[in-house]
Amino acid sequence: MGVYDFTAKMKNGAEKSLADYKGKVLLIVNTASKCGFTPQFAELQKLYDDYKEKGLEILGFPCNQFAGQDPGTNEEVQQFCKLNYGVTFTIFAKGDVRGENAQPLFKYLTAQKKFAGFDMNHPVAKPLLDALQKNFPEYLEGDGIKWNFTKFLIDRNGEVVARFEPTTTPAAIAGDIEKLL
Repeated sequence: MGVYDFTAKMKNGAEKSLADYKGKVLLIVNTASKCGFTPQFAELQKLYDDYKEKGLEILGFPCNQFAGQDPGTNEEVQQFCKLNYGVTFTIFAKGDVRGENAQPLFKYLTAQKKFAGFDMNHPVAKPLLDALQKNFPEYLEGDGIKWNFTKFLIDRNGEVVARFEPTTTPAAIAGDIEKLL
């Protein structure tokens, strides 16, 4: 089983096969529009602009599981991303990315690449860790998604090669992307 075996729901409810992305390098990201990490949309769009012609696709998966930070409808989420950050990469329909009701794709991704900790040099890392310990201690257990803007890098063969937590900025992984392109 690999990434290409999954489908994802588009904003209109239609299922899209990830096999449509065969041969591309993918960056799969769970997103939110009202999060401290939301400005990462700008860096994600820059990565997309810089590398889409070389075969990069960025796939955004909005999620409202983390402190209700993406409460809008699918249409509102799409509009927010486009109007505020000029997002032109694919944003799928909202869905869960952790727990019992997590989308199968995210269950697979987190099984492939385990949580390796936050980059504690990031200015938001300590406050995020403190908030998780205080308000959502169960999120720190296991390898599930810990917060918005967790990123998974997939090679051209559909293999999950890396996981980057929210404290790793998209700009910081440009080199990893270049190696796969």
